[in-house]
Amino acid sequence: MADATLEHAAVQHDASGAYEAPLFGAYSKKVGMWLFLASDSLTFGALLFAFSYNRIYTVPWPTPFHAESIGNATIMTACLLSSSLTMVLGVFAAQRGDRAWTRNWLLATMAFGTAFIVLHAMEWSKLIAQGLTLPGFPQPASAATGELADISKNVPQFPQAFFGLTAMHMLHVTIGVIYLGVVALRKWFLPILGAIWIAGYFLIPADNVFHYGIHALLLGLIVASVILFLKPKDYDSHDVEVSGLYWHFVDLVWMFIFPLVYLMSTKVI
Repeated sequence: MADATLEHAAVQHDASGAYEAPLFGAYSKKVGMWLFLASDSLTFGALLFAFSYNRIYTVPWPTPFHAESIGNATIMTACLLSSSLTMVLGVFAAQRGDRAWTRNWLLATMAFGTAFIVLHAMEWSKLIAQGLTLPGFPQPASAATGELADISKNVPQFPQAFFGLTAMHMLHVTIGVIYLGVVALRKWFLPILGAIWIAGYFLIPADNVFHYGIHALLLGLIVASVILFLKPKDYDSHDVEVSGLYWHFVDLVWMFIFPLVYLMSTKVI
């Protein structure tokens, strides 16, 4: 009887993703992701606090965003909200064992995330070209004068807080897209990521700040390659669910950034 009980326990322990942590009532990968997100929320909390502090104690606080920027940020928000929906559908498909639709929904989520990154990069490039820069950024000759150039000179807290907060979020979205690509396509995603990095390096102008930022994809390629080759596996519904937790967290953070950074810094005409 005792042998049978031990054998049953061993089978349960070896089942993929079936281990239940006694304290939390959840399998270890989900607990690990929740702990990571709890620590990461402290990072974004500090950045949001810093932005809010500067906004309250800097008088007058700049309001550089016009209808075009708000419209672009609204489309970015719609992309992330849509990506949350497709992520949920992907988790449901994984739970019912539909591998094809799991992959399709994950790819749709990646497409929305990529659209968000591209739109955000375009927004950054436009603001930098108009003069909203930091000391380490390229300094376009056309940005020597103008409203945003005056803000960078007279209220340096604004570009520091703006670029610091939005850059950290953009990095997290990029990591999320790579994460989902690994789960959805496994080793097939590596050449795709490599091709995007090479294309970005040669196509993005050298005087654009993203010419250097594109190397984040190279770092992601190296990390993904190490993971996929050292521990290859077929990702199951638990892995899809855990990746969904990360993605929803990134989307949730933007729901704080959009009103605080954009809507509350809009010029009222």
